[in-house]
Amino acid sequence: MASIPVADLRPGLKIANHVYTPLGGLLLQKGKVLLPRDLDILHAFMVGYVEVDETSVNGQREATGSHAADLSKSSAAQNHETEITPLDVLHKEYDRMLLLTKNAFQSVLAAELPIYELRHQLEVLIKQLKVYNVLTFAPRNINEYDYLYHNAVLCSLTSYQLAQWHGLPQKDWMQVAFAGLLHDIGNTRIDPQILFKTGPLSEAEQDEMRMHTTYGYQQLRKTSAINEGVRLTALQHHEKMDGSGYPFRLSEEKIHIYARIVAIADIFHAMTLNRTYRRAVSPYLVLEQIKTESFGKLNPSIVQTFVSKVTQFHNGTRVRLSNDQIGEIVFSDRNHPTRPMVSVHGKIINLVQENNLYIEEVLN
Repeated sequence: MASIPVADLRPGLKIANHVYTPLGGLLLQKGKVLLPRDLDILHAFMVGYVEVDETSVNGQREATGSHAADLSKSSAAQNHETEITPLDVLHKEYDRMLLLTKNAFQSVLAAELPIYELRHQLEVLIKQLKVYNVLTFAPRNINEYDYLYHNAVLCSLTSYQLAQWHGLPQKDWMQVAFAGLLHDIGNTRIDPQILFKTGPLSEAEQDEMRMHTTYGYQQLRKTSAINEGVRLTALQHHEKMDGSGYPFRLSEEKIHIYARIVAIADIFHAMTLNRTYRRAVSPYLVLEQIKTESFGKLNPSIVQTFVSKVTQFHNGTRVRLSNDQIGEIVFSDRNHPTRPMVSVHGKIINLVQENNLYIEEVLN
């Protein structure tokens, strides 16, 4: 086992011991073979040294010794020539947030949540919010088995934005972001065979799945730096305005405002992300379902804010329709925001009238 400065690490080395952030959160697990992205993560979290397996060091010594300088120069030149766009930065910070969230969730049953590290990275990510588009942003290299963590990070971003749009006080925005990030943390206590089951759940399995709300509230009760609204969101995000939800069949104003916001973000991202048992659905169809559920299930005023804001595209926005035709939005009726008029090869298609068609994807 050798302790090596992070600056001297190379892809392909195997980690000999767990790597922790300066605040004690698990960053990389023992036995992991380092990838280029892992090196960026170690630098980002200002880790000084990493213990690596000496066998992997010896195997790379000759290559890294004789060619390290040339590789470093080549890499620097390549980075200089490659333009880094704001969207690239968003993806980079998103990936860091995803990794931190995954490690936090996986270790929460044995250790306290690294809440201050989560907050720091969340603040960094939120600075990129001007680039984030709810309808068009798609994580890179998404693993369907990481759905829980992608949903958490996306709900965090969308909930923060929705809290702004809906006029919540600024002091609530970061707490709403935490509510989105942690609303499903109770799933870490659900049997994976139930959580990832591809077929229908039995009644007993459904009852166990519903317990994730209670488990989440219990786990967050011992977490500092979050307010009661964050904890209640974990408990209440499946409650419905008409009292038909769970676990307590609460209705309307008895449901915390954070939970009402996160419920909308959760439904949107749950349906527009690929799952192990279901393919992603068009975001426009999901918006239409959310609008339908605003009658009795979801808070109608928050739904109206959400749908109105995310569909504010300029004329000329290119879209792909459900029949694979490519066109441009030429007019949006605010009474039917998910069904604008689209020009395809000079022909105007009114999606309000052509209800068998819908927008499958926004292209720009």
